[in-house]
Amino acid sequence: MQRKEKLVVIVGPTAVGKTDLSLELAEQFDGEVISGDSMQVYRGMDIGTAKASPQDLARVPHHLIDIIEPSEEYSVAQFQESATRLITQINQRGHLPFIVGGTGLYIESVTHRFQFSQSPQDPELRDRLQRLADTEGVEALHARLANIDPITAERLHPNDVKRVIRALEVFESSGYKMSDFQLRAKQSPYDLVMIGLTMEREKLYERINHRVDLMIEAGLVEEVRRLLDQGLDASLVSMQGLGYKEVIPYLYGEITLEKAVNDIKQRTRHFAKRQLSWFRRMSEIEWFDMTDPADKPQVEQTIKHILAGKFQQLPNI
Repeated sequence: MQRKEKLVVIVGPTAVGKTDLSLELAEQFDGEVISGDSMQVYRGMDIGTAKASPQDLARVPHHLIDIIEPSEEYSVAQFQESATRLITQINQRGHLPFIVGGTGLYIESVTHRFQFSQSPQDPELRDRLQRLADTEGVEALHARLANIDPITAERLHPNDVKRVIRALEVFESSGYKMSDFQLRAKQSPYDLVMIGLTMEREKLYERINHRVDLMIEAGLVEEVRRLLDQGLDASLVSMQGLGYKEVIPYLYGEITLEKAVNDIKQRTRHFAKRQLSWFRRMSEIEWFDMTDPADKPQVEQTIKHILAGKFQQLPNI
């Protein structure tokens, strides 16, 4: 029987400490990190996406960071194909692949091999739907999807117009809902360890608020201004990312910086809640509470024992 490829996945809400843990583990287990974040693929979008520093990125090999321009489209199906290929290559090198991130759909598409629609594209239909969004508003377009495919509508924000249109296009051209195509394998095809990091809500929200403050200090507003100056349209999927879509109205003079910052904090807290809801339903995840910093060494030690036992591999001391 063919041996399954090894895979470690580290998930959890934003600001919980996934990056620090992944670097520690990847260094000790000859690991390579695959980013499981839908925003870190974009070049030039560094502060708002909370990319690891160049120094941290140099500690272990990283993949699927800075691979496309913000003007380009990137889909979960593309991520699935790239990550699946990288997992095989990393295993063949004798290293341990770590997928690290908080985009639940992206990660689960790999760990449980979702099957996505290959429905043909219909440019004429897409143009018609875009005109509907322009004339009646994105909420009307999203409501139309909700009537057809409430599961897909639930996971897509109304502002994510391109993906809402694609979901409607799939239904119109095939007669099937997008959610019908996202079939989840009952068992992962990988020799899998899934680590989930969690934290008491008040502590997590405090960390989120602090992270946003640090992003502003680090130049998030200037980063967004530079992207707009490059001619990027505010409606792009990349520019709808947390931290970017809130700063844009400030730069247009529509709101104060204080409101923009508060909006980022509030929406990031809501996003963290949705992340936890997604991951909580995955029974394969073993959860670790990171609320008390004093517990961190013990948590790391426990996880190292889990990996060593699972893969019969001793950490590099």
